Amino acid sequence: MILIGLTGNIASGKSEVARMLADRGATIIDADVLAREAVRPETQALRDIVKRWGKDVLQQDGSLDREALRQIVFADQNELDALNRIVHPGVTRMRDREVALAKERGDPIVVCVIPLLFERNLVDEFDAIILVDAPRPVRLERLVTTRGLEETEAMNMIAAQMPAELKRARADHCIDNNGSLDDLERDVDALWSSLQRNAVDKVSTIRAMGTDLRPMESQVSVS
Repeated sequence: MILIGLTGNIASGKSEVARMLADRGATIIDADVLAREAVRPETQALRDIVKRWGKDVLQQDGSLDREALRQIVFADQNELDALNRIVHPGVTRMRDREVALAKERGDPIVVCVIPLLFERNLVDEFDAIILVDAPRPVRLERLVTTRGLEETEAMNMIAAQMPAELKRARADHCIDNNGSLDDLERDVDALWSSLQRNAVDKVSTIRAMGTDLRPMESQVSVS
């Protein structure tokens, strides 16, 4: 199994790339999906959120009002850091569990979608890092027109993340998502071929190491 980290700043298109990779056979573990699970009603994380920000961040059914909380935390970096401290431990536990299950199944290519991969210093946990990027004006337009956010809120969300320029130098693969879906499909095709080659190379290396180790293991058992 090769373990890939997929990241990108908000509205870069990483979810679309993840969907395309899933269509090609990758196992996807999405931190945003896990984060929703981590703050479901009756969880300790949700209780901690309410303790800090009050019941105004809850909907009538007791679930988290993500929009209300987003308006608070993306206006103040300290508040965003506090939210991350509450939510991330649970997300990490669930991700580790899903990775272990994928390994048990023998899934060849597992992609973990993590928006804050660089910010949380998780690079060394993966065999390779994919960065999806798009120009800042394009991402701002997507947030406003596609997600219906106010421009000020969208700008706050963009500003809260590490600039993509700092991430590109540390990524193994960069996908520039500023064209059509057909362009993106072609780029993902090329990426998928590369990942498959890497998976085959890793299996070959492991098998070669196993062959090299067998005589030593036999000698130890005899002595």
